[in-house]
Amino acid sequence: MSSSATGAAVLIVLGILTAFGPLSMDMYLPALPELVDFFRTTPGKAQLTLSAFTIAFGAGQLVYGPVSDRLGRRKVLLVGIGIYALASILCVFADTIDELILARLFQAIGGAAGIVLSRAIIRDLFDKLEGARALSLMLLIPSLAALIAPFVGGYLLKFFDDWRLIFWVLFASGVVAFILGVMKLPETHPPEKRTKSTIKRAMRDYGVVLCHRRAAGYMICGGLSFATMFAQLSGTPFIYIDLFGVPPEDFGILFGLNVFAIMIGSYLNSRLVIRFGVRRMLAVGTTIALFGGFALVISVVYGGFGLFGVVIPVVIFMMPHNMVNANATAGAMEYFPHLAGTASAMLGFVRFGTGAVVGALVGYFHDGTASPMAYIIACCVIGSALAFWFLTDDSSEKAAKPV
Repeated sequence: MSSSATGAAVLIVLGILTAFGPLSMDMYLPALPELVDFFRTTPGKAQLTLSAFTIAFGAGQLVYGPVSDRLGRRKVLLVGIGIYALASILCVFADTIDELILARLFQAIGGAAGIVLSRAIIRDLFDKLEGARALSLMLLIPSLAALIAPFVGGYLLKFFDDWRLIFWVLFASGVVAFILGVMKLPETHPPEKRTKSTIKRAMRDYGVVLCHRRAAGYMICGGLSFATMFAQLSGTPFIYIDLFGVPPEDFGILFGLNVFAIMIGSYLNSRLVIRFGVRRMLAVGTTIALFGGFALVISVVYGGFGLFGVVIPVVIFMMPHNMVNANATAGAMEYFPHLAGTASAMLGFVRFGTGAVVGALVGYFHDGTASPMAYIIACCVIGSALAFWFLTDDSSEKAAKPV
């Protein structure tokens, strides 16, 4: 592999491709209350546009992973980007909330290629520690996208009062990503390393990944940590805008605090993981998340803290988000160097599947307060910490070997 393939340019392109998720979810968060009025539906039904995207984003990865192990990363990635761009146009022309939910499903199926194949490419190029560092650096770009996206969405609504413009912007981002993929992204999975995949073989490989105890522990740890993000994505637009009266254009400021905290966590992890290792950084990350989750529950239960009684605890448990997920990814994929696409796909499915369920639960139990979101987030951070401490410990698999 040439030095250019492992350089900053590739990480930047991969980061942009990974940004499909946060762009597609975060940019239209300020529009969720408006969707309720526009389509004359309920908050729970409007939140299904987020949950549907999340489910398909996870399920789509199950296809791209083994297919890329057989056909290579680059071609499969470009096909996915094309599907994403076309589906974004379908979102623009949706006339009912059900049509929008369906279009979001296809948008997610296309966008899933970006995140699953970016992780697989990182695994193709780097070992465990360097991979964790590369993932942390790469994830700074989707974190920046998540920081900017709510501002863009909020101000598009303020100045143009049309949620459809958000999906035109997403279409343009898909076109830009396709061009960058064609021009800058090399093939990192050469023919001699590819597998002859069938449905039966793919199912067997997924079974191998799932039945590896320590890898499964890392996946559960990362999945439940990831789910806290979807809990606050589903809950905070209604809590901030409806409950506390925050203007939609200012929602991005509060949301940006979360993303800024995530970027700090990513940067710290990229600087410290080589020195302290994956497990120590995971221990730190899960502990910080526990503190933030408990603080949120206490604040909501006892009340009297107002808007920032929610904002500050959310910022605290979101700070180690990428710290936990980058290290959990590196830990899980360490065992599958020849099944990087398959392992990455299962990892993504667990994360986004868990996120979809948690986000839907927040919508289902929505009662006009912050309590459902707070309790669900607390359960997630507890589960994430337990998975790390009890499923990934060295004693659970002393002789674990890569598959």
